[in-house]
Amino acid sequence: MMKLLPLSLACLVSLAACGDPAQRYAVPAVTPLATVGISYRSVEVREVTLPTYAQLEEIFVETEDGALTSSTALLWADDPTRATTLELTRALAAITGARVASEPWPFDSYADVRVEVRVEEFIASARGEFRLSGQYFVATLDGSSRDRALPFRVSVPMAGDAGPAGIAAARGAAMAQLAEQIARDGLR
Repeated sequence: MMKLLPLSLACLVSLAACGDPAQRYAVPAVTPLATVGISYRSVEVREVTLPTYAQLEEIFVETEDGALTSSTALLWADDPTRATTLELTRALAAITGARVASEPWPFDSYADVRVEVRVEEFIASARGEFRLSGQYFVATLDGSSRDRALPFRVSVPMAGDAGPAGIAAARGAAMAQLAEQIARDGLR
């Protein structure tokens, strides 16, 4: 099955290059199942920082030799930076039950804590998984507790014949897992 994924991704990129009009793929909303109690009533999420290739609207996939390839015919439905920030915000709110919003903070009173995520790897891999790794930072805005900087690595399996919709679903699941990790390890 693992040999099917690189072949299907290669076919996907080849077909997309045939001049068909661009197709846009939305990341489905993932409702996290976990509930994590945190130490804060409100959380501000800064704009997620993505690697250069992941900031583009093209969907990138990793080949067997590690190259990242894309096609102008296969695009994300929303700006990836905006979308990942909103995905993380929505998932953190669902997991924690806290008031969570992305920057700029839309409420009159300031948030208790700020979360910043810097992504190093954001890729549909040739090994049949969506990988997300980097570092996140938690800063209390009133100095009431210690600030934190923690690494993260999330991997979500994709189906052997994962096309763009499968990649989008795996990305959504990876962002939900990241939100759970931030809530559990960074906001308690």
